Amino acid sequence: MKTLSNKQLWMLLAIALILRLISLATYPLMDTTEARYGEMARLMVETGNWLTPQFDYGVPFWGKPPLFTWMSAYGIELFGLSEFAVRAPHWLAGVATIGLMSFMAHRLGYSALVTAVVLATCGIFSIASGAVMTDMALTLAMTMAMLGFYLAWREQGTQQRLWGYVGFVGLAIGLLAKGPIVLVLVGLTVMPWLMLQHGPVGAFKVLWQRFPLLSGTALMLAIALPWYVLAERATPGFLDYFLVGEHFKRFVVSGWDGDLYGTAHDRPRGMIWWYWLQAAFPWSLVLPVLLWLRRAKVKQAQQDNGLFSFLLLWMLSPMVLFTMAGNILPAYVLPGVPALALLVALLYDKYDAKWFSGVALVLPILLMIMMLVLNMGKADSRSDRIVFEHVQEDIPAYYVAHRPFSGQFYSQGHAKLLTDEVPLEALDNYYLIGKSDRLRELVQQQALSCTQVFIAPSGRQLLSCHGANASVAWYHNFNH
Repeated sequence: MKTLSNKQLWMLLAIALILRLISLATYPLMDTTEARYGEMARLMVETGNWLTPQFDYGVPFWGKPPLFTWMSAYGIELFGLSEFAVRAPHWLAGVATIGLMSFMAHRLGYSALVTAVVLATCGIFSIASGAVMTDMALTLAMTMAMLGFYLAWREQGTQQRLWGYVGFVGLAIGLLAKGPIVLVLVGLTVMPWLMLQHGPVGAFKVLWQRFPLLSGTALMLAIALPWYVLAERATPGFLDYFLVGEHFKRFVVSGWDGDLYGTAHDRPRGMIWWYWLQAAFPWSLVLPVLLWLRRAKVKQAQQDNGLFSFLLLWMLSPMVLFTMAGNILPAYVLPGVPALALLVALLYDKYDAKWFSGVALVLPILLMIMMLVLNMGKADSRSDRIVFEHVQEDIPAYYVAHRPFSGQFYSQGHAKLLTDEVPLEALDNYYLIGKSDRLRELVQQQALSCTQVFIAPSGRQLLSCHGANASVAWYHNFNH
């Protein structure tokens, strides 16, 4: 029977990674998530404030720690202001995560290439590894922590202590990526697993004996704690909002009205499991089948240092944590996806070539289709990049009623929200941007002299205006 060669596996991996890398520059930052976080990175570079991410000029962002913003900001410093610049560091974080999981697979006697291919072609992983989001940084951190803790438990002597420190460094990175949630996710895996291996009492004994708890915790705090202290000093109130609001109320209060930075996501309890089935596609469908067909391998892997149960608990930890949460997103399953990849590699048989290559190509094909759809206008309907292709930089622009984050990013902060304090009558030339009904109302009420320049796929219109002399030029154009 035909088997997959290493060359073929490398080709599958290259196709998945290179296609995603190329795609980073092919579509605009879309509202709200990517454009919001991209604008925060742009503000960080422009203002030189690398301590506190800003939601707008002078408005601190308390929703997340700064690591993901630092990543995109360094991308801007390196490549200049572009979609590629703010996305590329997250793609590199994805590649680093693949590298760590491949290393773990190889060290434990399983196929590093199969692990890499599965992870690179998993839906949510591919999306997040090229998106300006918080989740890939957290996933990289958790992967490092889980790798470190498992190998610290497995190894002896100096190696044991070294891997323990790697685990605590991963926790420190997680604290800077998304906060204390990394401690919860890792704890939901490590403690139940140690109890399975050694019993309830033995688990705590092994935890103390095999892991550098005191020095490791000190190392973790030395890396992560200074930012938290400095952030609270710079903007008092941050710790209360972030620790209580973001780590308690967000997950137990559906439609949490304390969210300062977006719309809360009120979902039915248990929805996270359905999200996992969708987000981890196509491998979320493959894994249950493999678990049934390869029951003997599952038993063998469990006897081999409890690897199967460790990976299973790791994969399930986000779903367990968020089962009773109403305020959730599909990306919340991502920290457990690396474990899914190694589980598939653990169950993989060398004669699985035909179906494996076919499944691995599903995502690259879908990615190409998605890029075509996005570039045929879908992305422009959720971004104002195209609007600013028709705006002269030296002429002020004002949004009416609402300014999207993409408008802030693509105008480099020059487009402002129109307020009563803006003296339109004193301006020689300016632009107005907004929905047609709001623009019509403003033009009629203030008798502005405006001409329609462009209608974006988003439905927002761009008007070129001048002076305060009454005119119905734009009103005539709009209605005819």
